[in-house]
Amino acid sequence: MATRASATDEPRRMATNLSLSEPLVAEAKKLDINLSRAAEQGLAAAVAAERARRWKEENRAAIEAQNAWVAEHGLPLAKYRMF
Repeated sequence: MATRASATDEPRRMATNLSLSEPLVAEAKKLDINLSRAAEQGLAAAVAAERARRWKEENRAAIEAQNAWVAEHGLPLAKYRMF
């Protein structure tokens, strides 16, 4: 029987080689910054930004069509908006 991972389980980690600026790494070490975690956070942010960019690109036509419809007809249910 397979066990299910809980929400607190960390994903498996993978060793990776990176080339980083020596002065930047030295400064990070002086500040006790965990290089692996910092790189992972930066990579996660870059992945999220690229996914968002691609989603917008893939859905641009639908977004433009919806915006054009709203420009022509107004917001659906606008009469119920409370300002």
